[in-house]
Amino acid sequence: MRIARNRIVDALRERGQPARAAWVERELPEWVDPDKHSGLLATLRLDPAALVDAPSP
Repeated sequence: MRIARNRIVDALRERGQPARAAWVERELPEWVDPDKHSGLLATLRLDPAALVDAPSP
């Protein structure tokens, strides 16, 4: 499974965290692997299951 970076950015902006959203937009790849970035997603208090876009190829 993978998550589109823009879904993470949108979720952070909706929570009123534009600085974190801007950082994610600069630093993460277009498609985020929730296993590889699980620590970051936990720090941002984001549920990967709620952000999944498409299965991994």
